[in-house]
Amino acid sequence: MRPLCYFHPFTNTPMPFIDFSVQKPLAIWDGITARLFHSAQLTFGYVTLDEGAIVKEHHHIHEQWTHIIEGQLLFTIDSEEKLLTPGMCAFMPSNAVHSAKAITRCRVIDCFLPVREDWVEMEKNVK
Repeated sequence: MRPLCYFHPFTNTPMPFIDFSVQKPLAIWDGITARLFHSAQLTFGYVTLDEGAIVKEHHHIHEQWTHIIEGQLLFTIDSEEKLLTPGMCAFMPSNAVHSAKAITRCRVIDCFLPVREDWVEMEKNVK
């Protein structure tokens, strides 16, 4: 049976509903901030990329979905390039090499499976 709600990993408080507007943004990279929540299985985040922000080519063990809410994001996955606009999505399988450049200011939803433990650690170190 599925739990009725999840518990925040740092505060152990129930989180059946999430209000991202009350969470402080975390600086992920230059020009890129995120408001994140983590369940036992995955990381879910609202991410903002400033115009011109670059996500350098990288890969990770996580599957990743990136859904564009606002803006234009030039995305490259395994050498295939696509300009993503609102309503479009990119899927990166585990270890797929990918990068991105924000053509305009962008807001996206990112989902990672499993949890981005590196981002969990970043959050713990924010004062």
